[in-house]
Amino acid sequence: MKIAFLTAGGIAPCLSASIGGLIENYNSLAPKAELVGYLNGYKGLLMGQKISFPDSVKSKTSIMDTFGGSPIGNSRVKLTNSKNCIEKGYIKEGENPLEIAAKQLMNDNINILHTIGGDDTNTMAAQLSFFLKENGYNLTVVGLPKTVDNDVFPIKQTLGAFTAAEQGAVFFENVSNENTTSSRQLIVHEIMGRNCGWLTAFTAKEYRDRLNNKEFLPEILIDQSRWDVDAVYIPEMDFDFNQECERLLEKMNEKDSVNIFLSEGAGTETIVRELESSGASIERDAFGHIALDTLNPGQWFAKQFTKMLKAEKTLVQKSGYFARSAAPNAKDLKLIKSSCRHACEMALSGNSGVVGLDDEKNNQMSLIDFKRIKGGKPFDINEEWFQAILSNIGQK
Repeated sequence: MKIAFLTAGGIAPCLSASIGGLIENYNSLAPKAELVGYLNGYKGLLMGQKISFPDSVKSKTSIMDTFGGSPIGNSRVKLTNSKNCIEKGYIKEGENPLEIAAKQLMNDNINILHTIGGDDTNTMAAQLSFFLKENGYNLTVVGLPKTVDNDVFPIKQTLGAFTAAEQGAVFFENVSNENTTSSRQLIVHEIMGRNCGWLTAFTAKEYRDRLNNKEFLPEILIDQSRWDVDAVYIPEMDFDFNQECERLLEKMNEKDSVNIFLSEGAGTETIVRELESSGASIERDAFGHIALDTLNPGQWFAKQFTKMLKAEKTLVQKSGYFARSAAPNAKDLKLIKSSCRHACEMALSGNSGVVGLDDEKNNQMSLIDFKRIKGGKPFDINEEWFQAILSNIGQK
């Protein structure tokens, strides 16, 4: 039996540990299986680039739990976007990337393929599986849901998201001390989240929980309020800009600083409309997603608020790469381990799908049909813990 692994999309604090978890389970469930990893996601599959996992690695899987990133690399490749694959040099003119990928799996005699990625990665895995079956090759594909955004239907909690939120909070613990460097300080903490505000919201929760466990000295202006979150802006929530400016101006006048937690997807449509109306071109990736790094939502919001709040110093700090590159925390490791066990059991029984906590089945660990997997799952702003944050900071 030959089993392959593939990680794709942006990295998250679970990829290395997930590969380690899968190998650990196959050590007992299928000890004689040959294990390989395709390098740099679907790019490696298209180009036939792979590595084997020797016995020396199989006996040291716990080491992978201590690393972020992916030991076999990632890339953003859409197997149904022939033009992009040709432009990148992954296939030749006239070739079908799905067919090239399928032939590679057949030539390598792969029986089971594990894909670790978000909705795009697993949607591509499904397309690949369907294509192979139509052409007489029965490949079992079992995906694991990775994304720090936690925005995949119908999965309650994606791998790596807990850690990313915790690390975003750790990041801002240091950055927030910048409010002591000048008067009327504005800090915008820009957090990943294209369409979903879960990561921004939960990072704010993690940060405030950590803040509540610290001791302060208000007698000499080391007052908790100066370090606290003053606003949380996410894609799922509309807000009155002028009203918010009035609220935050009061905070600035009162405590000489304002801290904003901003999801990178918040207000994107407004910014895009403004840029396109001025004739600017918007950069997009192979999946048609706006390249948010080039859009700079944090800078756009900072510019607006700096003027209205009469800020004397403004900082925009992005925790995205810091947070998503971390090794998984204990909470995520527990979820990774249980997910990997179920994934291996399902794969060996010949069942394909994505393993995750199915929010349509009381959040039970389940094998979810590929057809039910899709991105863009919004954060439920009515979550009790989130409403408590808004209430505590005075945001409506």
